[in-house]
Amino acid sequence: MAKKSSGKALEAFDQKFTNDQIPELSKATFHELACIAESVYDDIEKAQIPAVSISSRTKTNIVFDESLGVWKYGKDQMQRSAKSLDGAYMLLRTMHTVDFIKQMMATKKSSTLREMYYISEGWGLGKFHDQQDSDKLVEDLEIITRKMREDFKLRPEENGASVIGNVTIEEQTRDGKSRIINCRDDVGDSGYGIPYNMEKEKVKFKEVDADFVIGIESGGMYDRLSENRFDEKQRAVLVHLKGQPARCTRRFIKRVNEEMKLPVVIFTDCDPWSYRIFASVAYGAIKTAHISEYLATPGAQFIGISPSDIINYELPTDKLNDQDIKALKEELSDPRFNNEFWKGEINLQLQLGKKAEQQSLAKYGLDYVTDKYLPEKLAEMRILKR
Repeated sequence: MAKKSSGKALEAFDQKFTNDQIPELSKATFHELACIAESVYDDIEKAQIPAVSISSRTKTNIVFDESLGVWKYGKDQMQRSAKSLDGAYMLLRTMHTVDFIKQMMATKKSSTLREMYYISEGWGLGKFHDQQDSDKLVEDLEIITRKMREDFKLRPEENGASVIGNVTIEEQTRDGKSRIINCRDDVGDSGYGIPYNMEKEKVKFKEVDADFVIGIESGGMYDRLSENRFDEKQRAVLVHLKGQPARCTRRFIKRVNEEMKLPVVIFTDCDPWSYRIFASVAYGAIKTAHISEYLATPGAQFIGISPSDIINYELPTDKLNDQDIKALKEELSDPRFNNEFWKGEINLQLQLGKKAEQQSLAKYGLDYVTDKYLPEKLAEMRILKR
């Protein structure tokens, strides 16, 4: 968190815009950002080396929050200090970024993360070396302020994935009007595209006539379930995760689970990278642990493909490579996988030395996944009746 300041330093920071130019919804966010600038300015005024403390963003610093049911950052802190040259550059970039965000708030603009990276070309010594640095700084600001990047008027380059199911939503258009959309009857084959801003001021759930949500890793399997009318036959909401799901996709799943009381299952490939996809939905991702309560769905269940499925369904497989084996061993020390189910499945996979794709179920025909595999699994979970 940024240190408390005297309040005098805001005068220099506030030269370009008055508070009257900042929309009401943005004022709380701006205040938190301004405190960072104040803190640095005050340190300089007192002839102290400027520094900002931030939660350490490592696997060893995530702890389970019992009240929220998600993994959050723990107490370990790191410092960004002007004592080092790299730290001084990062603080300079932080000041430029805060000022840029304030400009967007005052002019009612927004920017992609990519655009912000290129805008930094005009910041002289404060320009970013690559977008990875600028993205990380935005995440740091989220942690310090306890706000989300959408509050900063920043958005990713990509939108969320797609949804097909009997879900009726009210969406605010860019001209401020509302429109009602049914995510099954009012969309084409690809479904409803999840917008980058999934907060209630933009998207409201009006009605849901479904029994559960199924998040699907691959586009091919999402299309298979859609073509086979799995959403209609089993009263499901299909959500294409598109690999590692975007924040807005996770937010959609979180909200439909909480607000409409639908259980959530996640359907992925059988490899360590896919398990991390599940973990990001159910437990929270390590890099976004500061906002896990907004993105993670603690009740989400893993439906497969599991290493046990490779044996039980005699699925076609590929050999684990060195990177797969390394990732599986890392997951054994990841606190998010520290339970009997995951330890058993990961150790089994290491013994097998094999991995499998969702679409390996096509060994038994195009309808097998929707007629047998998923209904059996959902019945075991007591989401569907046998």
